Amino acid sequence: MERQLYLLDANGMVASQTLQLPLPESNEVASQALEYLVKGGPVTQKLPNGFQAVLPTGTEILELNLKDNGEMIVNVSKEFKNYQAENELKILQAMTYTLTQFDGVDDIKLQIDGQPQQTMPVNGTPIGEGYSRANGINFVKSDSVDLMKSKPVTLYYPSVQGDNHYFVPVTQYVDVENRDIYGSMINTLLEGPGFDTNLQHVFNSQAELTNNPSLRNGVLEVMFSQDVLQNSQKQDDDKAVIADEVMETLVRTLTQDESVEAVEVKVEDVETLFNENGEPYTEPVTKQKFISTQKL
Repeated sequence: MERQLYLLDANGMVASQTLQLPLPESNEVASQALEYLVKGGPVTQKLPNGFQAVLPTGTEILELNLKDNGEMIVNVSKEFKNYQAENELKILQAMTYTLTQFDGVDDIKLQIDGQPQQTMPVNGTPIGEGYSRANGINFVKSDSVDLMKSKPVTLYYPSVQGDNHYFVPVTQYVDVENRDIYGSMINTLLEGPGFDTNLQHVFNSQAELTNNPSLRNGVLEVMFSQDVLQNSQKQDDDKAVIADEVMETLVRTLTQDESVEAVEVKVEDVETLFNENGEPYTEPVTKQKFISTQKL
């Protein structure tokens, strides 16, 4: 079966890789996912080039217990404590994102040999209230943003390692213009990632939003100038193609908001958009097009 595992890429960023894992017992799906995060464990032969596991060697997943409120209690062995302080947040983020890929899991709480942990054991990161995707991942600082007038959001950027194309979630503060969080997120994507991140900028430099995004019945409508098209100098007889990585970047980023079930991308003076295979977008795009989900 396919499973998303959050591992460390060659740049030291936490990113998911979809790997084929043996079919487990139905009640061991989440435990198996964590076991495949352990260094020297069963994931070793499956690691893509440049990627490495994050949990300390010898860590055992003793028990997982999902509460009705979406809280997953994760009980691990004492070997879990054997990590460097600089890896503490990466370990937390990898565990959290791997487990919250399952429908019904909202956050995690940690136990070591059955003892509840209020802080992480090496660098003291507070975890007593639980840890969720809202805590962020792969933090990127921006000196140009006023933290008092901004909000932390997680954006997705493509990355490439050899023949491996994947997406990296990055949490950064963005200026919220006129309380339009969706427009602010998209404008940050249009600006592209920082030069020091080794992430890809997939939008044409002249592309811009022409209207504020509007949310209706779970569908977020986004209107761009024609510069967003793969061939921004579109002729009348050409299909209006939007690059697949542009669409996936938008949908992965915007559907993190629970209010957004799908994204409808529109372009000024264009009736129908097509993907790179020449297939038309006839309905709004959901994250399920790119990410499979499973309920525990």
